[in-house]
Amino acid sequence: MPIEQIDFSRRTYQAPFGVVTVVGSDLGIRYVLFSDDAHPKPLEQLRISDTAIHDSVNEAIKQLEEYFNGSRRDFELPLDLRGTEFQVAAWNALADIPYGHTASYGQQAVSIGRPKAVRAIGGANGRNPVAIVLPCHRIVGADGSLTGFGGGIAVKKWLLDHEQSTLRSATSDRA
Repeated sequence: MPIEQIDFSRRTYQAPFGVVTVVGSDLGIRYVLFSDDAHPKPLEQLRISDTAIHDSVNEAIKQLEEYFNGSRRDFELPLDLRGTEFQVAAWNALADIPYGHTASYGQQAVSIGRPKAVRAIGGANGRNPVAIVLPCHRIVGADGSLTGFGGGIAVKKWLLDHEQSTLRSATSDRA
């Protein structure tokens, strides 16, 4: 496959559970990746500069830092999503799941008007290119169990626990 003729930059961020890599361009963020991603992304197809850093990448790192320190619940970043119409709809639906809450694959399928596409939702979520930013970690099995996640179940659990802890802390601060 040919290399995209867009200049990308990347930065890494040391999250509490491991390294997260952000890749973006002037168009927006293309990837937020875990070091042990179950679905590796085709970075070799991108022209990545190791010297120039796009503003979108710096902003993503800043917002991830805020998320991890508990001061950010929603991301406000330009995204450069590449996938099928179905995948992009599934990924965008993830942004509607409130911080600290979960939804099932079935609920996500209903939210995009495709109630019978539960398995396809799982496949799309597994290929979510911007983990954490579009929070596929908030999707759980119909029985509430923690199921598949590109960064691994331990990371999924950590992210959900982090959000719950942040919410509890905010509630106790107001009491």
